[in-house]
Amino acid sequence: MKNLGEFVTQFLEHCEIEKNQSLKTIDNYSRYLRRFCEFAGEIDADAINLPLVQKYRLHLNRMTDKKGGTLGRKTQNYHVIALRAFLKYLIKNDVATLAPEKIELSKIPERTVEFLSREEVERLFEAVKNASMSPESKRANTTLRDMAILETLYSTGLRVSELASLNRNQVDLIRREFMVRGKGKKPRIVFLSQGAVDRIQAYIKSREDAFEPLFINVGRPRAAVDITKGETRRLTTVSIETIVRKYAMLAGITKKVSPHTLRHSFATDLLHNGADIRAVQEMLGHASITTTQIYTHLTNTRLREIHEKFHR
Repeated sequence: MKNLGEFVTQFLEHCEIEKNQSLKTIDNYSRYLRRFCEFAGEIDADAINLPLVQKYRLHLNRMTDKKGGTLGRKTQNYHVIALRAFLKYLIKNDVATLAPEKIELSKIPERTVEFLSREEVERLFEAVKNASMSPESKRANTTLRDMAILETLYSTGLRVSELASLNRNQVDLIRREFMVRGKGKKPRIVFLSQGAVDRIQAYIKSREDAFEPLFINVGRPRAAVDITKGETRRLTTVSIETIVRKYAMLAGITKKVSPHTLRHSFATDLLHNGADIRAVQEMLGHASITTTQIYTHLTNTRLREIHEKFHR
């Protein structure tokens, strides 16, 4: 019989070829499963049992790094999820081993999200307008770009990586929609508000280059004629995060604001105004409705109505 390491290699190849999972997912699975193999030692697949898994989980819980830090419960669960996926693969290939459904995940505190109220969003946009009055911004036209970024994030609920990868020819400003590939390369259609369309059009009109990326960093005008530099001029996710933080600070918003905060705000606003949770799930590109349900406790209008009716 093959050793666990060989089975792990086969499993990772299966994830890459048959399941077409992302390189990041495969890399995480590899790291988590190699750690399990190192702990378990030279054993056969049929030697994996609940007592061994229990000892492994205790090992994960007690691990410390050089600074004395420990693995978070969520990260420990990721290790268990990888192990369960591996065991499921073994059983599917008629290899005797522990049934994955016998391994339960640890309970973790319910996830909460930070989002902006509509008033805070308006303050964020107002901060960009105020910044546009500075001589430096007028010369570089950065505020047209920054306003387009903020409006697009709030209008679509895009992840920052999805926004950074957008190209000009990808975004249909007439139909006010376009397709993106999110986690797992899963395609979905996202929609733009008219306000976001207006901001993007104003930004594109101000540019004097033919670069493919929709959002680029500000450089010297003479560099703009070199089309081959388009990718090097594409805004990175870190740059976009910095832009969002900058205007949140100028707006006097004390919350920790990131592009993902605007994604949370997009979802919360939809649900607050009566959108169906399944529709919101599709617009966010969530694989599971459970992920989308983190927003429902923030927007439970029924409970609010009961509170207002019966609490004096």
